[in-house]
Amino acid sequence: MLNIVLLGAPGAGKGTQAARLVEKYKLVHLSTGDMLRDEIARCSKHGIIAKQLINSGQLVPDSMVASMIAEKIKAHRASNGFIFDGFPRTIPQAEMLDSMLPEHGLCVTGMVALSAPEDELVRRLLSRGKCSGRADDQNEEIIRNRIAVYHEKTAPLVGYYAAQGKHVSAKGVGSVEEIFLTLCSAIDKFKQHGEL
Repeated sequence: MLNIVLLGAPGAGKGTQAARLVEKYKLVHLSTGDMLRDEIARCSKHGIIAKQLINSGQLVPDSMVASMIAEKIKAHRASNGFIFDGFPRTIPQAEMLDSMLPEHGLCVTGMVALSAPEDELVRRLLSRGKCSGRADDQNEEIIRNRIAVYHEKTAPLVGYYAAQGKHVSAKGVGSVEEIFLTLCSAIDKFKQHGEL
């Protein structure tokens, strides 16, 4: 079973590539952003609490996100594996995931980090903002702050997974197809070495 953590700064192309990896490897995409929006739309117990927290400017607690992920894993036990996108974002979250997955007979089997120069990330997000209408993709200062937060809070996960022999970097520059082939090559190398 493949269980991939997909990492990358805002604008690195995680969403685009996750969709293609899901198709190729027949995985379930666990995007915490999508899960939260779905829970809120369904007015589930998690959704009601999450909406209250978000509307008051607070973060949804890690324990709630982990609970949602556990529910999704249980619902997709027959899948070929999962792509974790948006969780973990910090080392404590990675430790939480590492302690939770064995309860389901799983473990993180590899982490792929998409990288691109900051100016390229900013260009992509500003371009996306023109089409998406997302306010946070239309202001360069906000974008650069999001990227800085990523480097401060999330980038240390590279070292965390590297220490476990589960990290590989992939250039997030080039055509969508070129980046996809780079990611597939990284995942296939893990498979060949029996790490996935």
